[in-house]
Amino acid sequence: MSTSSETETENKNGHETGTGTGTGTGTGTGTGTGTGTGTTNGTGIEGGTGTGAEVGGGKGIGIPAAAGARPPTGAGTSPRGTRLTLRDATLGHPDAAAVSGVDVDVSPGEILTVVGPSGCGKSTLLRTLAGLLPPLAGTAEQEGHPVDGPGADRALVFQEDALLPWRTLRANVELPLAIQGLPRTERRAQATAWLERVGLAAQAGQLPHRVSGGQRQRAQLARALAGRPRAVLMDEPFGALDAQTRAGMQDLLVEVLQGTGATVVFVTHDVDEALFLGDRVALLGAGRLTAVREVPRPRDRTAHDAPARLALRRDVLTSLGT
Repeated sequence: MSTSSETETENKNGHETGTGTGTGTGTGTGTGTGTGTGTTNGTGIEGGTGTGAEVGGGKGIGIPAAAGARPPTGAGTSPRGTRLTLRDATLGHPDAAAVSGVDVDVSPGEILTVVGPSGCGKSTLLRTLAGLLPPLAGTAEQEGHPVDGPGADRALVFQEDALLPWRTLRANVELPLAIQGLPRTERRAQATAWLERVGLAAQAGQLPHRVSGGQRQRAQLARALAGRPRAVLMDEPFGALDAQTRAGMQDLLVEVLQGTGATVVFVTHDVDEALFLGDRVALLGAGRLTAVREVPRPRDRTAHDAPARLALRRDVLTSLGT
């Protein structure tokens, strides 16, 4: 177990040990079966009792389990995005459908933002695409195949960071690379590079409680992207940040996504955030998907007051009843 910002406990064979939860993909509310004391074996794959155990005590970021994990991608290549589709889908729990009749197709490499009032089914839609919640009717698909569970190429990022408190920021970013089976030296190098990319090179050896909330979110973003997922599913990841830090994280997300090719579905309450980040914006309300609109000049700060953007903003606010 790490006892300082720099220390990782190792045995004589160079294997890390630490108390933690088993591998798996956790939901934001801590869904998962079985937790236990995790150990890191010679390939760096976290183990533990049970399967699908929550990573980070009920606030996981969707780190895939070793079973079915795709081979690590070389540093000189970029993974392509993936197509995610909901067809006439009813989403929710068996005793409480949140939204019905959802038809949406997210193209490879697209950023789709999803907005709507609280309780309208935004997070439910995200969890369905993640494979954590099966549709009640209709289908959820990835590349035309049913989504029937969490996948190694779909990463989840939630509003509350899920960094493991006993691991340094660098060791947290290494986790998906360890699960993929990368050698220790290679995953250390890649984690260091990702931390540099999100502006945390100087904090790499710190434990999560020693850095700010914005820095923890940067580390969480680096961890999500370090595994080179084909899709990143983000549930209000910047919602708890102040306005200035939030804007900086939006710009950082745009920057670090460049060259990854990843498809992104980004849930938010903030209409301006949705219109800045998204190629398209999906509007949820009154138990249904009301519209999917193209965003003019996405990811362009100078377009905020452009007539087309202002007109779309008015339409979105009207649709949301605000």
